[in-house]
Amino acid sequence: MALDLSSAQTIARVLTEALPYIRRFAGKTIVVKYGGNAMRDDDMIASFARDIVLMKLVGMNPVVVHGGGPQIGSHLERLGKKSEFIEGMRVTDEETMDVVEMMLGGLVNKAVVSSLNQQGGRAVGLTGKDGGLIRARKLLVGGKDIGQVGEIDAIDPRVINHLEAGGFIPVIAPVGVGVDGEAFNINADIAAGKLASVLQAEKLMLLTNTQGVLDKQGKVLTGLSVQQVESLINDGTIHGGMLPKIRCALDAVNSGVKSAHIIDGRITHSVLLELFTDEGIGTLIKG
Repeated sequence: MALDLSSAQTIARVLTEALPYIRRFAGKTIVVKYGGNAMRDDDMIASFARDIVLMKLVGMNPVVVHGGGPQIGSHLERLGKKSEFIEGMRVTDEETMDVVEMMLGGLVNKAVVSSLNQQGGRAVGLTGKDGGLIRARKLLVGGKDIGQVGEIDAIDPRVINHLEAGGFIPVIAPVGVGVDGEAFNINADIAAGKLASVLQAEKLMLLTNTQGVLDKQGKVLTGLSVQQVESLINDGTIHGGMLPKIRCALDAVNSGVKSAHIIDGRITHSVLLELFTDEGIGTLIKG
């Protein structure tokens, strides 16, 4: 079969463009939050897994934190239980917490681990309960008790450090543990941001269902400073469901993370495109 010179040159150009980024990020920790909506399609799951495994193979230390809201909601629906949200947080009674632990710590976590391992990685699944990784307390939302929803008290990164040193990819379900051993449902974006801060990660990458932060004309904004992001919040450009993700990203970069990225997890190989190309595909917030 004859070589397609044009395709070959494109491949070579892509590889040479990626090389300085590979060199720059070798040995660095990159926390990637993988959203529940991006897990619904087998091809997308496999694409994400290949991105993460490639990162590990070229010397980076990816840490995956995953959500699972759609999967939890679907299972609760099958049980005849309606999901209720207050300020974006799922009201989590004891029965709902059982489902959260089963879906996040069991089904979803193991599906992500299995996909990474199928692509040649060595992934290990954890919840925040393992090794006392995520210690949490009850979160009151607007003064209301909404059940076993938690906020993070502290993170003990030793189990992650040991896994990274052994060449493993940690895959973390955001379930925290209280002082009496009770489980808490933690927002995955917040868990990823706090982990990135504690690990002093090079990057925090939040995979979402949007292109990133958009201006009022619908164009993706990138290369933003903290001050620029605050201005966009104040003038109403950033609003609604994007606000919690932006706050999470700002908290991370203000705590020492070099940069935060909000990218569209529905795009094939979105993580590699953001990491290894000059243009990127989402919103980058600089620390």
